[in-house]
Amino acid sequence: MSSSFMLFIMTWTFILLGLIAIGGFFMFRKFLKSLPKDDGKSDLDWEKYYIEQSRHLWKESEKSLLEELVSPVPELFRDVARQRIAGKVGQIALEKNEKNITQEILIQGYIIATPKRDHRFLRKKLKEKNIDVNNYEHYFNYSPEDYRNKKYAARTRSNMR
Repeated sequence: MSSSFMLFIMTWTFILLGLIAIGGFFMFRKFLKSLPKDDGKSDLDWEKYYIEQSRHLWKESEKSLLEELVSPVPELFRDVARQRIAGKVGQIALEKNEKNITQEILIQGYIIATPKRDHRFLRKKLKEKNIDVNNYEHYFNYSPEDYRNKKYAARTRSNMR
Protein backbone atom coordinates (compact mmCIF):
# COMPACT_ATOMS: atom_id res chain seq x y z
CA MET A 1 0.00 0.00 0.00
CA SER A 2 1.12 3.50 -0.69
CA SER A 3 1.91 5.91 2.12
CA SER A 4 -0.75 8.40 0.96
CA PHE A 5 -3.46 5.72 1.24
CA MET A 6 -2.25 4.80 4.72
CA LEU A 7 -2.34 8.47 5.70
CA PHE A 8 -5.90 8.70 4.32
CA ILE A 9 -6.99 5.65 6.37
CA MET A 10 -5.37 7.01 9.54
CA THR A 11 -6.98 10.41 9.05
CA TRP A 12 -10.44 8.90 8.60
CA THR A 13 -9.87 6.70 11.65
CA PHE A 14 -9.21 9.76 13.82
CA ILE A 15 -12.14 11.67 12.33
CA LEU A 16 -14.54 8.78 12.95
CA LEU A 17 -13.26 8.24 16.50
CA GLY A 18 -13.74 11.96 17.19
CA LEU A 19 -17.28 11.94 15.84
CA ILE A 20 -18.15 8.82 17.84
CA ALA A 21 -16.74 10.44 20.99
CA ILE A 22 -18.78 13.62 20.45
CA GLY A 23 -21.97 11.63 19.81
CA GLY A 24 -21.30 9.45 22.85
CA PHE A 25 -20.85 12.53 25.02
CA PHE A 26 -24.28 13.90 24.09
CA MET A 27 -25.92 10.50 24.43
CA PHE A 28 -24.40 10.11 27.90
CA ARG A 29 -25.68 13.55 28.95
CA LYS A 30 -29.18 12.60 27.81
CA PHE A 31 -28.87 9.31 29.71
CA LEU A 32 -27.91 11.16 32.91
CA LYS A 33 -30.90 13.48 32.56
CA SER A 34 -33.21 10.48 32.23
CA LEU A 35 -32.03 8.80 35.46
CA PRO A 36 -34.60 9.01 38.28
CA LYS A 37 -33.77 11.32 41.19
CA ASP A 38 -34.74 10.92 44.85
CA ASP A 39 -38.40 11.64 44.11
CA GLY A 40 -38.55 8.87 41.49
CA LYS A 41 -38.76 11.18 38.48
CA SER A 42 -35.99 12.29 36.19
CA ASP A 43 -35.30 15.84 35.02
CA LEU A 44 -36.87 14.95 31.67
CA ASP A 45 -39.98 13.59 33.40
CA TRP A 46 -40.41 16.84 35.32
CA GLU A 47 -39.95 18.92 32.18
CA LYS A 48 -42.62 16.90 30.37
CA TYR A 49 -44.92 17.10 33.39
CA TYR A 50 -44.72 20.90 33.60
CA ILE A 51 -45.19 21.25 29.85
CA GLU A 52 -48.32 19.07 29.90
CA GLN A 53 -49.77 20.80 32.98
CA SER A 54 -49.22 24.28 31.54
CA ARG A 55 -50.09 23.61 27.88
CA HIS A 56 -53.44 25.40 28.20
CA LEU A 57 -51.79 28.54 29.63
CA TRP A 58 -49.80 29.33 26.48
CA LYS A 59 -51.07 31.98 24.06
CA GLU A 60 -49.92 32.27 20.45
CA SER A 61 -47.97 35.47 21.14
CA GLU A 62 -45.90 33.75 23.86
CA LYS A 63 -45.32 30.70 21.67
CA SER A 64 -43.99 32.90 18.88
CA LEU A 65 -41.83 34.84 21.35
CA LEU A 66 -40.36 31.56 22.60
CA GLU A 67 -39.59 30.58 19.01
CA GLU A 68 -37.83 33.89 18.45
CA LEU A 69 -35.84 33.57 21.67
CA VAL A 70 -34.57 30.08 20.82
CA SER A 71 -33.76 31.01 17.22
CA PRO A 72 -30.03 31.65 17.99
CA VAL A 73 -29.71 28.07 19.28
CA PRO A 74 -28.31 25.73 16.61
CA GLU A 75 -31.12 23.80 14.95
CA LEU A 76 -29.75 20.47 16.17
CA PHE A 77 -30.23 21.53 19.82
CA ARG A 78 -33.25 23.81 19.42
CA ASP A 79 -35.87 21.19 20.37
CA VAL A 80 -34.00 20.33 23.56
CA ALA A 81 -33.62 24.01 24.47
CA ARG A 82 -37.29 24.70 23.71
CA GLN A 83 -38.39 21.80 25.93
CA ARG A 84 -36.13 22.83 28.79
CA ILE A 85 -37.27 26.45 28.65
CA ALA A 86 -40.96 25.59 28.23
CA GLY A 87 -40.72 23.22 31.20
CA LYS A 88 -39.22 25.92 33.41
CA VAL A 89 -41.76 28.51 32.22
CA GLY A 90 -44.58 26.06 32.95
CA GLN A 91 -43.18 25.34 36.39
CA ILE A 92 -42.99 29.03 37.26
CA ALA A 93 -46.52 29.69 35.95
CA LEU A 94 -47.98 26.77 37.90
CA GLU A 95 -46.15 27.72 41.11
CA LYS A 96 -47.49 31.29 40.83
CA ASN A 97 -51.01 30.01 39.95
CA GLU A 98 -51.09 32.16 36.83
CA LYS A 99 -54.06 32.09 34.45
CA ASN A 100 -51.87 32.66 31.37
CA ILE A 101 -48.20 32.61 30.57
CA THR A 102 -47.15 36.21 30.19
CA GLN A 103 -44.12 37.76 28.57
CA GLU A 104 -42.60 38.33 32.02
CA ILE A 105 -42.98 34.69 33.04
CA LEU A 106 -41.59 33.55 29.69
CA ILE A 107 -38.50 35.72 29.98
CA GLN A 108 -38.04 34.77 33.65
CA GLY A 109 -38.21 31.06 32.76
CA TYR A 110 -35.83 31.54 29.84
CA ILE A 111 -33.28 33.25 32.06
CA ILE A 112 -33.47 30.64 34.81
CA ALA A 113 -33.47 27.67 32.41
CA THR A 114 -30.37 28.71 30.46
CA PRO A 115 -26.74 28.98 31.53
CA LYS A 116 -25.16 32.39 31.92
CA ARG A 117 -23.14 31.99 28.71
CA ASP A 118 -26.41 32.13 26.71
CA HIS A 119 -27.72 35.31 28.30
CA ARG A 120 -25.95 37.64 25.89
CA PHE A 121 -28.09 36.21 23.08
CA LEU A 122 -31.20 36.84 25.15
CA ARG A 123 -30.17 40.41 25.93
CA LYS A 124 -29.52 41.04 22.24
CA LYS A 125 -32.89 39.56 21.24
CA LEU A 126 -34.77 41.54 23.88
CA LYS A 127 -33.07 44.72 22.73
CA GLU A 128 -34.13 43.98 19.13
CA LYS A 129 -37.74 43.59 20.34
CA ASN A 130 -37.54 46.83 22.40
CA ILE A 131 -38.10 44.99 25.69
CA ASP A 132 -36.39 46.58 28.71
CA VAL A 133 -33.91 44.10 30.20
CA ASN A 134 -33.66 46.09 33.45
CA ASN A 135 -37.05 44.72 34.54
CA TYR A 136 -35.59 41.18 34.47
CA GLU A 137 -32.10 41.91 35.78
CA HIS A 138 -32.66 40.27 39.18
CA TYR A 139 -33.59 36.95 37.52
CA PHE A 140 -30.11 36.63 36.04
CA ASN A 141 -28.84 35.76 39.53
CA TYR A 142 -30.98 32.61 39.59
CA SER A 143 -29.33 31.06 36.55
CA PRO A 144 -26.49 28.74 37.50
CA GLU A 145 -22.98 29.47 36.24
CA ASP A 146 -22.66 25.86 35.22
CA TYR A 147 -25.30 23.16 35.24
CA ARG A 148 -22.87 20.68 36.69
CA ASN A 149 -22.83 22.77 39.85
CA LYS A 150 -25.95 21.21 41.36
CA LYS A 151 -25.47 22.77 44.82
CA TYR A 152 -25.56 26.27 43.34
CA ALA A 153 -28.62 25.46 41.22
CA ALA A 154 -30.46 24.00 44.24
CA ARG A 155 -29.53 26.98 46.42
CA THR A 156 -30.84 29.50 43.88
CA ARG A 157 -34.06 27.52 43.43
CA SER A 158 -34.70 27.51 47.18
CA ASN A 159 -33.92 31.24 47.42
CA MET A 160 -36.34 31.99 44.59
CA ARG A 161 -39.35 30.71 46.56
